[in-house]
Amino acid sequence: MKHNFLACGTAGWCMEIIYTALCSYQKNKNPKLMGNTSIWMFPIYGMACFLSPVCRILKGKSAVIRGGVYTCCIFAAEFFTGSFLRKMDACPWDYSDAPLNIRGLIRLDYAPLWFGAGLLFEKILFRH
Repeated sequence: MKHNFLACGTAGWCMEIIYTALCSYQKNKNPKLMGNTSIWMFPIYGMACFLSPVCRILKGKSAVIRGGVYTCCIFAAEFFTGSFLRKMDACPWDYSDAPLNIRGLIRLDYAPLWFGAGLLFEKILFRH
């Protein structure tokens, strides 16, 4: 479990840094590709290790079903961890100005990204 937590946390951090760097380039045309994240995101991404039982249940199902279930799980985790961190004024994201947001904590238009992230976490979890 510990190794899976560390692997998922590291993978999530890397995905977020790459994503924010690419968004920064798209928005500001900054060739430095400066990405960023928060220390809070490591344990949040690390919690993907708790998908292991779900991965086992879904083994053999289509990628569409697996990715859809993982997306829902990630949205739930994002909402609950964001709600908790917001109470401490420590939530590193605020999607309030984005379309398709739920309470500023979830962006439904990120579903394809979470779909892919869920399938990546599945690969990490099955490897370990």
